[in-house]
Amino acid sequence: MDRLLSMELFVAVVDKGSFTAAADAHRLSQPMVGKHIAALEARLGGKLLVRTTRRQQLTELGQHYYQRCRAILADLAAADDAAALLREQPRGVLRVNASVTFGTLRLAPLLAEFMARYPEIGVELELSDQLVDLVAEGYDAVFRIGHLADSGLVARRLKPYRMMIAASPAYLARRGRPETPEQLAEHDCLGFSRWRRDDGWDALARLHAAQIPSSRFLCNQGQALRQMALAGAGIVLQAETLLADDVAAERLVSLLDGYLPEAKPMHLLYPADRQPLPKLRVFVDFIIERLGEL
Repeated sequence: MDRLLSMELFVAVVDKGSFTAAADAHRLSQPMVGKHIAALEARLGGKLLVRTTRRQQLTELGQHYYQRCRAILADLAAADDAAALLREQPRGVLRVNASVTFGTLRLAPLLAEFMARYPEIGVELELSDQLVDLVAEGYDAVFRIGHLADSGLVARRLKPYRMMIAASPAYLARRGRPETPEQLAEHDCLGFSRWRRDDGWDALARLHAAQIPSSRFLCNQGQALRQMALAGAGIVLQAETLLADDVAAERLVSLLDGYLPEAKPMHLLYPADRQPLPKLRVFVDFIIERLGEL
């Protein structure tokens, strides 16, 4: 039998004073209520109620079990109420994953605006350049750069993720300015160790049949590569988001704009659900409003 229903019926019998009243309240027959109580007693190994022709009385076991049942049913009712509130208005905590550079420079400022707009929503943002499993790791949404495999998730297309090549004026004054990818063979190209096989300098070299020497400096963090470029240590290839402000301020000079690899597609991924919680629905709408393709 349904143990939860049995507990509800037991509490109703005690509160209402009879099996008949409990049966009427739950639209069941009196014998069915009796079966539920008997099932509980069999499970617990003792009597919960002592019945006479005139009244019924809780046993010591019944008194303890009644109090625990009331507490459990109250907790369940509170859980149902909380779930209903989550369904009614945007509230709760969103777990979001994004790449380090995009998450730090582009997403975090937007999240500040989002949280100001929805003060009852909190955000737990995790930044990583490794692919994560949205479902297995419990994320509400992830930002993914690059082409997607079929995952069964909802994918909303965002503005492409563009790259930029740049170097400091001091470096260019010392080493000269490359005008074609072939001329990169004569330069120090700073390397990003997290690039996959088809990314970064390798992608540029294949695209233009150029020879680009192995990087003397490798790092797994774009900000460190930016700092090396600012210090005049070489030419950097990183996200436009990371380098654009330095180029605008003339701390770096944009190079080879006509030879850049094609911008990568970018998507916001989240689980398929016909009725997503309001916190996720408004987050998706906000991101599409600010970062969606025109």
